[in-house]
Amino acid sequence: MSFPFTADSLVRDIVNELPKTSDIFKKKRIDFCCGGNIPLSQAVSQRGLDIDTVLEELKEVFEKYQDEEKDVTVWTDSNSDTIIDYVIENYHRVSEEELKNLSPYVTKVSRVHGDNHPELLKVYELFNEFKKELLEHMEKEEATVFPLIRQLEKGTIENRQEAINQIVELEKEHDQCGEILRQIRSITSDYALPLDACGTYRLVYARLEALEGLTFMHVHLENNILFPRYM
Repeated sequence: MSFPFTADSLVRDIVNELPKTSDIFKKKRIDFCCGGNIPLSQAVSQRGLDIDTVLEELKEVFEKYQDEEKDVTVWTDSNSDTIIDYVIENYHRVSEEELKNLSPYVTKVSRVHGDNHPELLKVYELFNEFKKELLEHMEKEEATVFPLIRQLEKGTIENRQEAINQIVELEKEHDQCGEILRQIRSITSDYALPLDACGTYRLVYARLEALEGLTFMHVHLENNILFPRYM
């Protein structure tokens, strides 16, 4: 798919189609929420920026994230070291970045719209619980469990049962993270937007749903391809 945005694209339409571009607009102080109903060229001009530079940055985001949900069936024949390295680079690092960048948006929407939409207060609570759980989970994987799996792969491990027990624990943590995401989807009625949803409101729902997809692919690669090799 070719790069779909031009200088004539509306700022809000760019964010709606590719929510990750909101990070660029926020960095450049371009209003994609209340003032997003204008062409990119006009928004860039108002900020005294160069349109070609902004389009190039948007293109980089597009190329990085358009194929985010890669078909992981190709990993069934890969060795465990390759899978682990891929998980760290494409799921751990990406998830860490997204959790950090999305957090202030979730806070803002819950604060501004929570009175009229109390489900957003629950979304805020669940998101922060999910953030804490996933960050701790990924840290444990990298510090403890992945090194054990690498030893299993090489046949150099002294206590195989310890590694298996750790893997079982990771699967339980996957279930916990998945349950939190399911609760978020449930209380948002499958991310259905109310009529008064502003741009940031729409952004939060779009990125939460994308985060759900990213997490489920992460879990799929581990639970269904990597871990069963040693269970």
